[in-house]
Amino acid sequence: MKILNRYTPLQIAIHVYAWSAIVWIIIELLTGTFSINPIQELEQRTGRHAITLLVLSLLCTPLNTLFGWKEVLKRRRTLGLYSLLYATIHVLIFVHLDYGLAWSLIARTVFDKPYIIVGAITFFMLIPLGVTSFDIWKIRLGKNWKRLHQTVYLIAPLAVLHYAWSKKGDIFALSGDIARPLIYGIVLAIFLLMRIPAVRKFLASLPTRSLFHTPKKNQEPKVDAS
Repeated sequence: MKILNRYTPLQIAIHVYAWSAIVWIIIELLTGTFSINPIQELEQRTGRHAITLLVLSLLCTPLNTLFGWKEVLKRRRTLGLYSLLYATIHVLIFVHLDYGLAWSLIARTVFDKPYIIVGAITFFMLIPLGVTSFDIWKIRLGKNWKRLHQTVYLIAPLAVLHYAWSKKGDIFALSGDIARPLIYGIVLAIFLLMRIPAVRKFLASLPTRSLFHTPKKNQEPKVDAS
């Protein structure tokens, strides 16, 4: 099939996974197996998927560092844009389905629940990254493009903090419903640690880096005709 020839297996896997959350929600809605609290469930699922995709976008560089897998570097933008898509859906569900665009009530709720402030900051910081993720902006912004996109190292921890703070429990006391946020936090910490120059240099020197490299064929030695 021509469409399959246009995309690599990694591209297909990313698109399938990215849309899987929406597809699964639709299936559950059609089969009547969705949550008894649908709005809250929609908020939580879209929010989790946004964070997962954002964390996966940060995994690309470590994968390249460890295994020399260069294709993943080309897929960071796709993962980041999908993360922004789900974050936008998450916010729309909150302001429209949950609060019916009652802005005064939304404002009171935001100030009553600090984790929503963190979520709002995360969302608004993510928007410029999505808008400027295209190649034309790399040219227009020059060196500032890289500086802008490095804010993802702050955005991702804020997203995890927002998620952890929204759960019923205390992640710092390791009590309550904190298993998932804790896992996100640990995974994110590992990915960020792997970006420290000294750590990255060490990982790049490991033999596993050759995993995705195609070994060059040994060239036949030249015969001296003299």
